[in-house]
Amino acid sequence: MKEGKSVKFNVQPQHQNGHLSPFKFAKLLDPEASWDKDQLGDVLHWIRQVVALICGLLWGAVPLVGGIWLVIFLLISSGIIYGYYAMILKIDEEDFGGHGALLQEGLFASITLFLLAWILVYSLAHF
Repeated sequence: MKEGKSVKFNVQPQHQNGHLSPFKFAKLLDPEASWDKDQLGDVLHWIRQVVALICGLLWGAVPLVGGIWLVIFLLISSGIIYGYYAMILKIDEEDFGGHGALLQEGLFASITLFLLAWILVYSLAHF
């Protein structure tokens, strides 16, 4: 069995008025931070959305056409997500449902955003 950092499930401290404490951006790059499944899923989802928007805008502005660029986007997006959780956070993926569950997080929404940005920018800039 692969040895990795165990996941620590912790309860976030609450302020006196009952609100949860704010998310700290330093946690995004801290391999010692504890993550629950929902938090990690949200972070992976939004990273993927940012990558989709940047790639879609870039692909449309350059102008790139063809299905190969969709495949290249999927490889770039999945590579960034894998690199983030495996190399930066160094989490044990089995605690979060395996590689498939983590790599799938936000995938379909990011494809939609990527295609929307790509088609819109390409159509507005080159027609």
